[in-house]
Amino acid sequence: MSEQGSPRNRRERDTGASTSAGPVRGTAADTGTAGGGLHSRVLAELGPAIASGEHPPGTVLRIDALETRYGVSRTVIREAVRVLEAMHLVESRRRVGVTVRRTEEWNVFDPALIRWRLAGADRPRQLRSLTTLRAAVEPVAAGLAAAAADPGQCRELTLLAAEMAAAGRAADLAAYLVHDVAFHRVILEASGNEMFARLGDVVAEVLTGRTEHHVMFAAPDPAAVTLHVRVADAVRARDARAAEELMREICVGALRELDILAP
Repeated sequence: MSEQGSPRNRRERDTGASTSAGPVRGTAADTGTAGGGLHSRVLAELGPAIASGEHPPGTVLRIDALETRYGVSRTVIREAVRVLEAMHLVESRRRVGVTVRRTEEWNVFDPALIRWRLAGADRPRQLRSLTTLRAAVEPVAAGLAAAAADPGQCRELTLLAAEMAAAGRAADLAAYLVHDVAFHRVILEASGNEMFARLGDVVAEVLTGRTEHHVMFAAPDPAAVTLHVRVADAVRARDARAAEELMREICVGALRELDILAP
């Protein structure tokens, strides 16, 4: 396996740093929140304010008012607005201002928007919606991966499952998150379906948000860890039915956990 495709480097890409279990970054719409700079600061405040409903749909935000509120130049505000426009959160019209769009128009799959919504009062509903999406997609992806995964991906799944087990025994949630995110990303990529693969960032944000906002138990569930090991075994054995059923158990377990921790 090349260095670029090694488990270590994949995990570094998944988390943004080799030692960090922070949120996954990297999409075009996420550019403004991933780095430093004034427009990043504006986005970090204005984005969540829109996502939380502080600025409800139909609200008109004046550029000059935003300049005053955030103490930045018009250029900085326009940079931030361009990112929000790419996410379909707002639209700009000359002589009108920046209007917050209807929630039905938002790009709900954008990782930054997912992160903002998970940080707000809508967290339980958002987690349930996203976990239900996972339950619809990931079992099918696991079944496809059993047929399509290459030997390197099979080895990586086995290694990641083992590392999840080790982190679980140590009750190391940060390390567990790193390996869990990487495991599910490999499953989606190994499915051979490019649409499923593009959901890797979405799943990563769900897993990250669940950990960051303490919507999971203090230590990983040993039964869930065992299921990940068994999924890896089923993919390696080319047992599509078992891989699909086991991944479904993982997703159903995540939904049950939400019933307890985020009713």
